[in-house]
Amino acid sequence: MSDYDVPRGIDVLRVFCGPDGRHGNALGVVRDGRSHPDEASRQLLARRLGFSETVFVDDPERGRVDIHTPGLRLPFAGHPLVGTAWLLDLEVLELAVGDVFARQDGEFTWITARPEWVPPRTLQQYASAAEVEALEGPPPGEGWLYVWAWEDEAAGRVRARAFPRRGDAIVEDEATGAAALLLSARLGRALNIAQGRGSQILTAPAPDGTVEVGGRVLMAVRG
Repeated sequence: MSDYDVPRGIDVLRVFCGPDGRHGNALGVVRDGRSHPDEASRQLLARRLGFSETVFVDDPERGRVDIHTPGLRLPFAGHPLVGTAWLLDLEVLELAVGDVFARQDGEFTWITARPEWVPPRTLQQYASAAEVEALEGPPPGEGWLYVWAWEDEAAGRVRARAFPRRGDAIVEDEATGAAALLLSARLGRALNIAQGRGSQILTAPAPDGTVEVGGRVLMAVRG
């Protein structure tokens, strides 16, 4: 049985699952982008599906993809690229901002990207993980907000939650690779992030300014 009701031809993945295989951020993947050839039809489907992001695969061999939220098109996003790289077993994904390199390492799928590709995010540090967990909803304000606190600074363990605050149906994002990438770049260190209800995101910055973001991906619905 599945909690997802989607049309045929659309795979649903859970990206950045926890160690127990639960949680993760749901992702819709349209394997044949030709079924929705223009931006208007893609936006309509993304809104209908209601996932934080939906990916349209325009060239499965070259890894050319297009990413939509329920309300807008994105130049880059973390969990859609990790999920698509896992699904299509690709080493490169082509975006307008640049090529995203991917690799598989045991149970984890990793992508390498640049912080400047990420749309604007506000990263707000809290004094404790308990304060992050106590939030009952988005803090007041506008714009994409990533709240975080150290669980164990010496070990690089972080507790985080994400609030898009963009006026669509996504009140809280369960697992957010792009924001994790930004946080890792800002802190200049590898992180082990627990986000949302129980998702896990790993990061590793490199000397050239790129950041690897990785996690577990599981199939929820095969379209």
